Amino acid sequence: MKRKAFTLIELLVVVVILSLLAAIVVPKLTGRVNETKIKTTKVQLKEIKRALEMYKLDNGMYPTTSQGLKALVEKPETPPAPAHWKQYLDNIPKDGWGNDFVYVCPGDKHPFELKSKGPDGELNTQDDISVWDQ
Repeated sequence: MKRKAFTLIELLVVVVILSLLAAIVVPKLTGRVNETKIKTTKVQLKEIKRALEMYKLDNGMYPTTSQGLKALVEKPETPPAPAHWKQYLDNIPKDGWGNDFVYVCPGDKHPFELKSKGPDGELNTQDDISVWDQ
């Protein structure tokens, strides 16, 4: 007699095995994804910081808060006008979670504050990533 189908027990065993594998693999992959987003965000912060430093070298000041990071891509129209502006970045990147970076100049403890809101997307929480914390 030839078997044409799986028994219910065989199917249940396969489902249990797949569930166990998923329970082991998925959390590891999820942690890696978040780790990668954090690393990517830190690299982007360093690159923006480098562009801000170049802006200051050329113009004697950092962009103001109202000029924002956009001043690294297009010449600011709001005062103070930069004397020797150049394009410092091709575009303003988003953090690893697709959010805009937060830029404030002057900062409280540093010449400027540049940070990501982190995984939760909320500002001033424990998971914020600052360019100065690296």
